[in-house]
Amino acid sequence: MAILSIAVALLLLTALAFHAGRRRALATVGGERRALHSLPGYHGFYVALWCAIPGFLLFAVGLVLLPHLLQVLTIANLPPELAGLSADKLGLVLNDIQNLAHGDAALGAADPATAAAAERLGGWERTGLLGLALGAGVAALAGMWQGHKQVAPELRARNRVERTVSALLIILSTISVLTTVGIVMSLLLESLRFFGRISIVEFLFGLQWSPQMAIRADQVGSSGAFGAVPLFLGTLLITGIAMLVAVPTGLMSAVYMADYASPRVRAVAKPMLEVLAGIPTVVYGFFAALTVAPAIRAAGEALGLEVAAGSALAAGVVMGTMIIPFVSSLSDDVIHAVPQALRDGSYALGATKSETMRQVVIPAALPGIVGAVLLAVSRAIGETMIVVMAAGLTANLTVNPLAAVSTVTVQIATLLVGDQEFDSPKTLSAFALGLVLFCVTLALNVVALGIVRRYREKYD
Repeated sequence: MAILSIAVALLLLTALAFHAGRRRALATVGGERRALHSLPGYHGFYVALWCAIPGFLLFAVGLVLLPHLLQVLTIANLPPELAGLSADKLGLVLNDIQNLAHGDAALGAADPATAAAAERLGGWERTGLLGLALGAGVAALAGMWQGHKQVAPELRARNRVERTVSALLIILSTISVLTTVGIVMSLLLESLRFFGRISIVEFLFGLQWSPQMAIRADQVGSSGAFGAVPLFLGTLLITGIAMLVAVPTGLMSAVYMADYASPRVRAVAKPMLEVLAGIPTVVYGFFAALTVAPAIRAAGEALGLEVAAGSALAAGVVMGTMIIPFVSSLSDDVIHAVPQALRDGSYALGATKSETMRQVVIPAALPGIVGAVLLAVSRAIGETMIVVMAAGLTANLTVNPLAAVSTVTVQIATLLVGDQEFDSPKTLSAFALGLVLFCVTLALNVVALGIVRRYREKYD
């Protein structure tokens, strides 16, 4: 809460700097805007940047360094019997101290040394945040004063503001790229640790998934089989069913709303369809588990078929229903964006509305439609809650849509839940699964780009 208050205070100072710079620019020319090199708003933004950049920069650096400083102070003031513990045990002690200091645990239940350390840590945190707030405020005010002093009619405020904003955009873009690289590297490094213990051939081509590892030699029921083919097959099966539901329904809905529906019908139908995208996935999971799965099982038993309580068909149908708005809304937007002149030219040549849609509009909108389908596929591959509640956790090697299956994302969530040892093959296998999922998504994007380049029609 204190951090949010400091950020809000800095934002208010930035807004004050904007108005001060704008008023200063107008005052220097007696209200005659034409005498200024740049508009008064640019002068306001110039002073606001002078205020915001040093203030928020110092604030961000302080938030990064403060936890490390507090940890060093906490360790330095621990009693010798605690400070001399091994790194793992000391980390647990520091975690307990932080929980006590933040009110996540009862202070009276802790031993006196830990409780005293927690009280000291709480005081140091409050002092550190107060000093950080004062330092960031002073830096922001100093920057505002410096920028306010430079405001003059001949100041090229617009040029400087645009250069600064361009630099900020480049920095933010670089951070986004580095974040992606960091995610990939973390997956890769942890996956290499896993493949150092488990053969990559066994992982990619093994037919049995049972990641439980034996802790003792006499432990039963911990086979430690890491063949991920059942998970890949289950993911493809559920995603395929979802796409069979979502793509035809969503695309046909988009075609109807874009070129066939009246404005009144479109104004009602499109928002109602997009409501499906706002329903939480856990609600879809309840719907699948309590309504769709029993209905499919009852229908299968009536036909003499054996249907599992949680089946891939139930999860795929409900997931496809959830994904319909992604396909429909995006496809409708790209179809709507096709120039009307193309339609008029097709009609002038004697083509019907359906022929125009098939031979002119759809080819012109194909890149956007492929993007919508790819987004839907990515959404389906990454879905977890519906599969957990409707298809179960059993990793069966089957293509039967009436059987219970599991997916890659469900197993990742299962493997990383609770207190886990990040040095065991069981936990490290989650990173290997994530790496495979990343590679599959990348391959889908490459294939989609090839399809778009092959079939896209260009119009001058």
